[in-house]
Amino acid sequence: MPDNEKAPVKLSLPLAYQQDIFKELHQDDELVIIARGLGLLRIVTNLLHSYDAAGHNLVLLIGADDRENGWIGEALAEHATVSVAPKCRGLNLVNTDLMSVATREKMYSGGGIFSVTSRILIVDLLSGLLDPATITGAVVLHAEKVMATSLEAFILRIYRQKNKAGFLKAFSDAPEPFTTGFSPLANMMRNLFLRKPSLYPRFHLTVAESLEGRRKAEVIELEVPMTEGMRAIQNAVLECVEVSITELKKNNSGLEMDDWNLDSALHRNFDQIVRRQLDPVWHRTSFKTRQIVRDLTLLRNILHALLTYDAVTFNRYLDTVRAASSPPPGSTRQNQSPWLFLDAAHTIFDIAKRRVYTGDVKNVDIDRGRSDALRPVLEELPKWDLLAEILQEIEQDVYFNPTIQDGSSGAILVMCGDQDTCRQIREYLQTMHVVPTDKTEGAGNDVPEEPRGPSGTFMMRRKLRNYLNWRRDFTTVRATLFSEHQKSINSNGSTEQRALQNKGKAPPNKRRRIRGGGAAGPGRNDIGYTAGDKDTHIASLLSELAPTDIETAQKIEIGADPLEDMESYFEMFDMSELIVVHPYDGDMDEHVLEETKPRYIIMYEPDAAFIRRVEVYRSSHSDRSVRVYFMYYGNSVEEQRYLSAVRKEKDAFTKLIRERGTMALTLDSNSITDPQEQFLRTINTRIAGGGRLAATASPPRVVVDVREFRSSLPSLLHARNMIVIPCMLTVGDYVLTPNIAIERKSIGDLISSLNNGRLYNQAETMLQYYKNPMLLIEFNQNKSFTLEPFADLSSTSTTYASDVQSKLVLLTIAFPRLRIVWSSSPYQTAEIFEELKKQQDEPDPIRAVQIGLQHGEAAEENRMFSQVPQDMLRAVPGVTAKNLARLTLEVGTIQELANMEEETLSRMIGKEAGRQIFRFFNRNVYDV
Repeated sequence: MPDNEKAPVKLSLPLAYQQDIFKELHQDDELVIIARGLGLLRIVTNLLHSYDAAGHNLVLLIGADDRENGWIGEALAEHATVSVAPKCRGLNLVNTDLMSVATREKMYSGGGIFSVTSRILIVDLLSGLLDPATITGAVVLHAEKVMATSLEAFILRIYRQKNKAGFLKAFSDAPEPFTTGFSPLANMMRNLFLRKPSLYPRFHLTVAESLEGRRKAEVIELEVPMTEGMRAIQNAVLECVEVSITELKKNNSGLEMDDWNLDSALHRNFDQIVRRQLDPVWHRTSFKTRQIVRDLTLLRNILHALLTYDAVTFNRYLDTVRAASSPPPGSTRQNQSPWLFLDAAHTIFDIAKRRVYTGDVKNVDIDRGRSDALRPVLEELPKWDLLAEILQEIEQDVYFNPTIQDGSSGAILVMCGDQDTCRQIREYLQTMHVVPTDKTEGAGNDVPEEPRGPSGTFMMRRKLRNYLNWRRDFTTVRATLFSEHQKSINSNGSTEQRALQNKGKAPPNKRRRIRGGGAAGPGRNDIGYTAGDKDTHIASLLSELAPTDIETAQKIEIGADPLEDMESYFEMFDMSELIVVHPYDGDMDEHVLEETKPRYIIMYEPDAAFIRRVEVYRSSHSDRSVRVYFMYYGNSVEEQRYLSAVRKEKDAFTKLIRERGTMALTLDSNSITDPQEQFLRTINTRIAGGGRLAATASPPRVVVDVREFRSSLPSLLHARNMIVIPCMLTVGDYVLTPNIAIERKSIGDLISSLNNGRLYNQAETMLQYYKNPMLLIEFNQNKSFTLEPFADLSSTSTTYASDVQSKLVLLTIAFPRLRIVWSSSPYQTAEIFEELKKQQDEPDPIRAVQIGLQHGEAAEENRMFSQVPQDMLRAVPGVTAKNLARLTLEVGTIQELANMEEETLSRMIGKEAGRQIFRFFNRNVYDV
């Protein structure tokens, strides 16, 4: 929609900074980087609605996920109902390959707002199904993900090459990725083909004035002290983390380690940062370094579990960690994780047990529920008691103020970190007034006692009983596991053979999965385990015995499914009596606030983005009052992580503001299609060997299978001025010339293809139709150019690399004409393709599609015959790809073909071909 065109649009942007962003976007193309929680999707929705109301636009929404598509689609439909513009059509989704080409073409021709997955959109643009010149504009979400090799950057490059009049708007609410590397903001702007960045942090003047006015939400900050046991465990885990980081620095002195500190280790992506730096030299790192990198993730998970799991579940989680880390019989002590030998590790496990019970659990009679040796402690989480107090305070407030004077519903909204915490809180709220008088619900000497107030005693005692049952079965699992391991060593001679025998066989005692989660079976006893594959063993144990998974499987679990057995009973709830427990869900939380209209919000765990969403909600509705209870553990990792996240976001915006002030952006969209540069790029400069300088009429072409657009290689080929033609290929992934077809394999794909035999069939098919078939093995750019780092994917790590190489050798022996091309990155692959295409004919896309489909039944029957005789026939003079199928079908053996007369051969495949074959087999070997 042109800027000067006025459409009868009804917008829903009540705040000043939202209106400012909307006006800026209509005046110029720009990248908007906004702080989390400030209503990014609301701004995007209003922008799309303004173009939808014009009625004659074709606007593309790029980078939206399924949840965002649902949000935007619903919002556009609501806008259309209240708008006076009759041309609003809402959001059109193109997100599946099942939608036919004709259907997509018809939808594009009708115009509207389209959200298309990147892979489908790039294919439609390259194939001409969607003409870039007809696009009114594009809106890009998650601009921080638009890397130089991404499909989104590929789409924008094609769009800007063929359409310079359309608009382009990009959005992001993650400022941190824009501050990594050299001139990161300028590089991102270049990838987006934009020249103007617009920054809106929380401390922006307009944002602060909009959210800190008279309609500010009432926030009550509640610092919850941890128990002595929790504090001791946290300090012990932090000590283990600090020692691990020190050891990591000592063993890898040549790397950038500024961010390798305890503060950074508390964040989720710390292990990813460390692994990214170690990836280029991963094959040269020691086994101890690799263990520490994995241990850092485990220790961070233990810290999270300490503050979110109840004491029983946390102790059970530590039991699985310790069991998975314990060496089996015959292994050495050095193979265990280093942090397990620290005194702090003993503190972690000992205090975690004493938070649940004291005494010994070996002689507990679980069926009778009595034991003199075990005394339950059952330490409750401090937040539970505070939650009950807050609810009691809210109840009193509602009692003394029964009439709601504002637009709030009176509902209580409890926000948590994840679904597991929600389940825990629901169970606590349902059982906190229940007195545990039934002996079957307890463990140990259950004595009926009257709780002083709201308590989790009933829930914790049942959890302890379930834990004792689980522990008994878990002990059996470990004993069976290691006994089977020892048997496999004695019977097979090596654990490697045992692992190969068990490949593809289900565990014998594994139970069926039930509704609400999977039950961990008690008999995962078919795993071959060695010191080398300890990580695989740990992963399998943790996945089978995850506490949340087991907890979900308990049918008696209260709060697991509040709608179970409710099919015959329905009742309308009074919102003022409703407590909604919901996990944080990003931008979707705005829907929760708008739908529940809560009067009271309890933030059970801190989240900076949600606080801002509450501020936006309160400032957007002057008739609604909101009281927020903000809970956090004082002097805890939870508090430190929250403060660190806020500080990192503020620092990121500060860096962006500084770079924007000094940025000299030289991007010129006209340069990418400059006529002189296009002419120079089409010149073939290979003069060696007597070649002459020649300028081609068009850039070189490459036929690409549409499934290959999941990779970055097609984008890099297009960047090197090659015409990329997407087709549905049956043979090969890339067709460079009429004679060269290439099957591209990443390392992961190569591993699976070698294991299941698919690569053998693909090579066999390429040999039937192409003179120069090639297998391209492409490595990741950020990883080392060797097979050794991928040994972790196999349980037989010591022989893994040689095993892959031996299979490749067997493949080349079976297909001598198959060439293997090794590439260290997609960038090098693009250079290799360019070299292979020099002074070669261009491929025919129609023929490339027909290859493999032609000759119908004859080709299918031809694949059923042995490949070795066919390879021998191809070496005989006179045998071509056309007559090979007929010879294979009509001649039984090579011996029979050698004894045939020339006339018979001529009638079968032609006079000239028959003469050549007859002379080949009947020629005297002594003739010179």
